[in-house]
Amino acid sequence: MEDYKKINKAAWNLKTDIHIKSEFYNNALFLKGDSSLKHIELDLLGEIKGKSILHLQCHFGQDTISLSRLGAKATGIDISDNAINYAQNMAKALEIDTKFICSDIYELPNVLDDKFDIVFTSYGVIGWLPDLKEWAKVVAHFLKPGGQFIMVEFHPVVWMFDDDFSSIDYSYFKGAEIIEQLEGSYADRNAKIKYSTITWTHSLSEVINSLIRSGIHLTGFEEYDYSPYNCFKHTIQIDKDKYRIKHLNNKLPMVYAITGVKL
Repeated sequence: MEDYKKINKAAWNLKTDIHIKSEFYNNALFLKGDSSLKHIELDLLGEIKGKSILHLQCHFGQDTISLSRLGAKATGIDISDNAINYAQNMAKALEIDTKFICSDIYELPNVLDDKFDIVFTSYGVIGWLPDLKEWAKVVAHFLKPGGQFIMVEFHPVVWMFDDDFSSIDYSYFKGAEIIEQLEGSYADRNAKIKYSTITWTHSLSEVINSLIRSGIHLTGFEEYDYSPYNCFKHTIQIDKDKYRIKHLNNKLPMVYAITGVKL
């Protein structure tokens, strides 16, 4: 296996510079007080005022700061030092007490000592990780007894398709790493950047069993026939923050959510 951490970190460092300026993330509106959190995760999180939340793979921190704005004591983690630098500067400018740490997830127990009421992760996260058993152990490690795990992620069926959703190019089940040479970004397809990525597909059973075996008691599982983000090709908007692939309509599961409690 190539050095996936180094390669993916370089990719996200490049993408962060594009994302911070993109219409997709609309950071100007966010800085004025707009929340970046979507209704799916807000419904799952419920009342979080006063709760400590560890946000894994937080990118440049919009969601983490949004959690703080709701009264949580939020800590965001990301492998991209560029993203974390933006996040820290943004929190400082907003005078909001959100903590950010640059770290690989697997190394996080060696970097952070705290335990949390909630561990939260969302949208396009686990595909960057080769070992979900170790990932689930990290989740369990940082939860207090009785603490909640909340995850919202793109459905693995989505990742089976090519970018145009015209053919199935990848296995539903985890196999060898997927190495790609890419241009642009989901947030700006015309961005003048080129980079490599290394990712993996993970089936629902792999996700669920990894969590169960780490001591997480699952309390909920939901699937959704839309994405709250317009981040794929050939989409149509069916409602506010609800997008589907036009020629597949509601035939495709696009997002799933898992909730659990540490035993």
